[in-house]
Amino acid sequence: MTENPTNGVSWNEQDQRAVDTARILAADAVEKVGNGHPGTAISLAPIAYALYQKIMNFDPADDLWLGRDRFVLSAGHSSLTQYTQLYLAGAGLELDDIASLRTWGSKTPGHPEYGHTRFVETTTGPLGSGISNAVGMAMAARRERGLFDPEAPAGESPFDRFVYSIAGDGCMQEGVASEASSLAATQNLGNLILIYDDNHISIEGDTKIAFSEDVQARYDAYGWHTQHVDWTHGGTEYREDIDAFFAAIEEAKKVTDKPSFIRVTTVIGWPLPTLAGNHSVHGSKLGAEEVSGLKKVLNFEDTPFAVDQAAVDYSRKSAADRGKALHDAWNEKFEAWKTANPERVALLDRVSKRELPADLELPVFDQPKMSTRKASGEVLSKLAGQLPELWGGSADLAGSNNTTMKGEPSFLPEERQSHEFSGNPYGRTLHFGIREHAMGGIVNGITLSGLTRPYGGTFLVFSDYMRPAVRLAALMKVPSTFVWTHDSVGVGEDGPTHQPIEHLAALRAIPGLDIVRPADANETAAAWKAILEHTDRPAGLILSRQDLPIVDRAAGFASTDGVAKGAYVLKEASAEPKLIIIGTGSEVQLAVGAAEKLEAEGVPTRVVSMPSQEWFEEQSDEYKESVLPAAVTARVSVEAGIALGWSKYVGPAGASVSIEHFGASASGNKCFEEFGFTVDNVVATAKGVL
Repeated sequence: MTENPTNGVSWNEQDQRAVDTARILAADAVEKVGNGHPGTAISLAPIAYALYQKIMNFDPADDLWLGRDRFVLSAGHSSLTQYTQLYLAGAGLELDDIASLRTWGSKTPGHPEYGHTRFVETTTGPLGSGISNAVGMAMAARRERGLFDPEAPAGESPFDRFVYSIAGDGCMQEGVASEASSLAATQNLGNLILIYDDNHISIEGDTKIAFSEDVQARYDAYGWHTQHVDWTHGGTEYREDIDAFFAAIEEAKKVTDKPSFIRVTTVIGWPLPTLAGNHSVHGSKLGAEEVSGLKKVLNFEDTPFAVDQAAVDYSRKSAADRGKALHDAWNEKFEAWKTANPERVALLDRVSKRELPADLELPVFDQPKMSTRKASGEVLSKLAGQLPELWGGSADLAGSNNTTMKGEPSFLPEERQSHEFSGNPYGRTLHFGIREHAMGGIVNGITLSGLTRPYGGTFLVFSDYMRPAVRLAALMKVPSTFVWTHDSVGVGEDGPTHQPIEHLAALRAIPGLDIVRPADANETAAAWKAILEHTDRPAGLILSRQDLPIVDRAAGFASTDGVAKGAYVLKEASAEPKLIIIGTGSEVQLAVGAAEKLEAEGVPTRVVSMPSQEWFEEQSDEYKESVLPAAVTARVSVEAGIALGWSKYVGPAGASVSIEHFGASASGNKCFEEFGFTVDNVVATAKGVL
């Protein structure tokens, strides 16, 4: 047994035997299924074991323990790095699960999946995205502390925790990691510890062919606290100095005003007898001979999945005992907090269930016109006092996206305040900087943390920059909210680079993502409420730059109650309808204007507002038939984007007023006129289908 002089962590022969068991399992699991990523899981087994068994606040009996530290495997391809530790800790995986790696129905998919495998905090695999999630989780921990226990001394609150992440060379090459890491330093996230597996290997071999920078120096430049643990000792020998790693972790924990970066130089696949350091072990099975050689080196029986049961029993008991002790100690703090904070306990109970207050109040707009982006800002300001858990901001577009709640401080270290934005470490206005991809991943990380509801905003055209994070939110079924403004050629003079054309259709193509495009200010308020009521999927709120007329609901138009159903009859025809015009967003006003003209010509016309196709598809067949009766085949959709996706609603006899090309630099009104978004063109199109 060795005792680390820094923190007294023990590491005995049974611990080492458990580590080697993880290595054998990684090799056997990939060999059995015939594909996967064994190399990193083999060489990083000591670090993963140290995190789960010696370092993190982790209780294998409770994956939802509020006091747990968070672990993010950003290098998600090396899923076995995590799966083997969950097995060794008795945290929901058994030997059969490891042996079922990457097969149908198993708990061990090729990449870790949130909601599929217990103790997996986020879905990773797209490289670098896990780092942005980890940054979000670290930010969330600070905001949650500010909501529930701001007066507690540093490190003494039951809401204090660390976020640990393992990343590899691939993560370091992805832009999203750079974006998120830069912001993490700006935010002084002392509760974030990033472990970089510096093995110089990617799929194409030695990373020097495409990656030559000094990564540690980059993190120094960001403003992180950095350390280097070299297990290769400059290439002269390979020795897993676990004491040096423990010491680095302890040093990182002491630095409370900077995120910490620990570069661990390793040899991928060590201690494989002939393939250690070879790029072939990154993403391929090792071959029977190499697996046998590994078992010989580690003194294991040469049969598949021949684990050292004594080591497994030891590690499971160790994890259970340690987890219980940590959990019990935390419970004492938590119970004391509950006794002292009854009002905050009530808030915690509500937000833990992701419930809204029963008496939630929304603004009502009665002025002639307002842009939906401005209306959204008014809604957020109205909700601020009612929903302390709601917070967010934008990617340097606060004034354009209207994502700042009035009078609310920024989430900032005090030394980062500016003339325009004052704040404190527990504020609620987020400044993501011009980092759309990282913003999406950070919003997901905050959402995954569980106690708050974040949103992030940018222009709709720049949703392209953050699409991978939006897709992951949908895959994980987490209620992240993305506010996308400047939603069409109505953007005007900025021209085609800033005018979204294909974006609505492209975003609607993501399964499980709600796209919501309200027609006026009051639909915007109803849309926000419906979005917040959904807790099992993300939403994109699509808002106009330009002012839109506010529908006078008392003048024969339906209430906004139908917004939550995705589509509703906004204005009924004067008789049995012969035509239905379906509009979204700023084009609903064109549908209304066209209907008035057609009605004057004796054509009974129904106007349907369809803010969300996804919500409409969830309704009963009876409701859908009541809005879009099959007998009325003359239909027109009006939306300032491509027509893709509208054929299911207009049918073979219908038509779409759309734009199938890029825009131009001119006023928004001129663009709408030139591209056919006028009442007269909608009328002409309608007559063509009648």
